[in-house]
Parts: sequence; structure tokens; C-alpha cells
Amino acid sequence: MSTRTLTLPNSLSIQAPYRVTWWLMFTVMALPLAWLVGLGLTGGLGANPIEFINRYLGDWALRSLLVTLAATPLKILFGWVWPVRMRRMLGLWAFAYVALHLTNYVVIDNFFAWGDIWKDIVKRNFITVGMIAFLILLALAATSWNGAIRRLGAKSWKRLHRLVYVAAALGCLHYIWMVKADLLAPTVHSVILALLLSVRAWHIFRSQPR
Repeated sequence: MSTRTLTLPNSLSIQAPYRVTWWLMFTVMALPLAWLVGLGLTGGLGANPIEFINRYLGDWALRSLLVTLAATPLKILFGWVWPVRMRRMLGLWAFAYVALHLTNYVVIDNFFAWGDIWKDIVKRNFITVGMIAFLILLALAATSWNGAIRRLGAKSWKRLHRLVYVAAALGCLHYIWMVKADLLAPTVHSVILALLLSVRAWHIFRSQPR
């Protein structure tokens, strides 16, 4: 009786660990939201729950965006490909936190008082730049599917999605102008963004023909 060794195709052997890593990262990105829900169910949102939720979601929106932007620098510096392959999922999580942050402001904080919201957008600089950042990310999320690449063309799609760096910079500015006094956290986020952009700029410069 002969024995036969069962071997998996290369594609399956590659995809299996990738799927595990994908779901692991998906779970990690969902944890802050799950934690917030847990705090809400256990009365842990503090004396001003609306402000707590708004700040919490805003913090994680910017952090998630920075995690997304770290994918390419990690590939440049360490040759890691898997973060780039997960960039769409990470970016959609970042947009989800941004959308929840805005929803909390519109629905819970202002209860659809569109006149007051419009006045805030026009008169309060940090809300103005935050809204611009949201609109940019909305456009990027809406065109994150493969069909959008075909419809826009690869070059146009790439140019559009480079606006994510503008959105991240506006997000940092939104954070700085919002807190006014305690600038440690927004400064740390801004420095991280600057470092990520520096790696990209260094890679582009190094790749130029001499």
C-alpha cells in the first residue's frame, strides 16, 4: 500500500497565514470601538459622556489613519508587504471612526441643529478643517473598491488617493486647534505623520535617476 504526501498549492499556503493576519488586524482595529461600547454599558463614560465619546472617537480616527499611512513606510524600511495588502481595510476602519466622530457631533451633541452646525463650520477653524478632512476621506472611501480604479483609471485614482496625506495633516491641525492648551497628544500625532511623510519623501528622492 503506497502512501501519498498531501501538499497544498503555493497560493493556499501563502493565503492562509495572510487571512489569519488580516482577521487579527481587523480585530485590533475594532477593539477601540468595542471598548467604547463596553464603557457605555458599564457607565464608564465620565461626567460628560458626549464630550468623552467625541474626543475618544476623534483620537482613534486619527490614530487609525496614521496606522493606515504607516503601511508603505513599513514596506520601504523593512520590506513588509502584508501591511500594504491590508491598507484598504485599515483605511476603511479609519473612515469608520471619522464617520462615527462626526455622527456623534451632529446627532448627539447638536441633535441635527443644522443652523448651529453650519455656524460652527464657518466660524470655528478646527471644525472647518475637520469637515474638509472628512469630505476628503469620504471621497477616498467611496472610491476604495476595485471598480472605482477601473472607472477613474489607475493614474487618476492614485492622484486622488494621495489626498489622504492632506486629510491626515488637516486632522492633526483639527486636533491642535481643538485642544488649544494641552498640545502633547496632537504634537505626538503630528510628529508621527511628519516621520511617515519623511520616509515617503526619502524613498522618492532615492528612486530618482541620477
